[in-house]
Amino acid sequence: MRIPTIKRCIYFALICALLLIFRLTIKDYEGADQQIGPVRTTEIDSSQHLKPPSSSEPTSAKKLWFFRNGELYPSPAMEYSRNMYIPYYWLLPDLRLSQSDRIVNQLMYVPDDYGDVKASRQIKTILLYNGLLKWNVTKGRDVFVSDKCPVDTCQLTDDMGMVEDVDMILYKDRYTPTAKVSSVRRIRALYTSQITMLYNLECPFNTLELNVPNAINWTASYRRDSSIVTPYSKWVYYDDNVQQRVQDRNYAENKTKKVAWFVSNCNADNGRLEYALELQQHIEVDIYGACGKLKCSRVTPEKCFKLLETDYKFYLAFENSNCKDYISEKYLVNALDRGVLPIVMGAHPQDYAALAPHDSYIHVDNFGSPKDLAEYLMVLDADDDLYNSYFLWKGTGEFINTHFWCRVCAMLHNKVQLKKPYFYKDYNDWWGGPNVCTKGTWNNFTKVGLDPSQVHSS
Repeated sequence: MRIPTIKRCIYFALICALLLIFRLTIKDYEGADQQIGPVRTTEIDSSQHLKPPSSSEPTSAKKLWFFRNGELYPSPAMEYSRNMYIPYYWLLPDLRLSQSDRIVNQLMYVPDDYGDVKASRQIKTILLYNGLLKWNVTKGRDVFVSDKCPVDTCQLTDDMGMVEDVDMILYKDRYTPTAKVSSVRRIRALYTSQITMLYNLECPFNTLELNVPNAINWTASYRRDSSIVTPYSKWVYYDDNVQQRVQDRNYAENKTKKVAWFVSNCNADNGRLEYALELQQHIEVDIYGACGKLKCSRVTPEKCFKLLETDYKFYLAFENSNCKDYISEKYLVNALDRGVLPIVMGAHPQDYAALAPHDSYIHVDNFGSPKDLAEYLMVLDADDDLYNSYFLWKGTGEFINTHFWCRVCAMLHNKVQLKKPYFYKDYNDWWGGPNVCTKGTWNNFTKVGLDPSQVHSS
């Protein structure tokens, strides 16, 4: 029997040690994807039905700062344990988080060296290319201070003479640079981390093409794959594990009418009026505005909301276009706040699931026809318990202020991402290319990266 030499024993021990270290590193990396404290990194499975909690709304001291009266602010990133550190790919678009809007992560991000940044009074400057009036803001730091941003060392300016020195150039609705800006951008792109961002809340059918390649670093829009996602509304649970509560109210009580719709545009791209008129053949649908016979002045919206709250069980929250993540219908949130069940048309069912409380709305694409939808609404109308099951989400969270300026400022302090800024090689293809919008329903339309079988019924 051959006895191993001391040298071979040492080599063997070193190999075992390296394998052990590698295994622990992999374990830490996997753990980081699951444990990041109060910051959300993944979307909750919206198919789960959780038991109603017995606890009440959390106190201000236990609510994150962006909730109503919230007082819990984030600490610098490096003060978290290694498994709770927020990597850069949890802040800006990344394939690993393709279905996440990262809004909460951005709201809770403070760079590890922020104490030094504040002490040195280093201020990031954002040039509003279209001027201050377009944004309804004032020059300087006011918006960051008044919003009580966790990262507030930023300022706004409309001084075009500073174009060579600013940290970000922000365009609203369209990208129309002057020759000077274009030449400066080409030079600075090589040597600095100056960012250009395009802000756009209109759907692709109503926007202009951008014919300059590699001009935009970041985007701000309602799209979840934008750099700074800017939705018209965003629901956040106080606790992701508590999505239902026992309610002490019958939301169907004293409501004598079925479906209402307030609408002024009768020529939408997605055929919403035709759908509503066919639905009207099978269930009572009261249409207010230019497309119907009833009137409720847009000058007094509170009167219309009150009418919804007291008389109607359902509201048609129909968008004018069916596009990825496009959910702009203000009546969706107002209907939810007023105890009315919205029936939605516009974005894909999974897009609504990412922004609204679970089981709080009905999507038309979950039904084969307007007649099928009408039959289900009649069932709900006759069954108060079933109707009220769509309101169990109340009291479990809030539609939050997503604090656009706070998140822009925080991301401008994210050094890892700024080292090598990303460029949109073909903005038009990303914004309005194939599989972004459909003029029909989503039932027969497959989006890239989405399995239609995953669409659940509300």
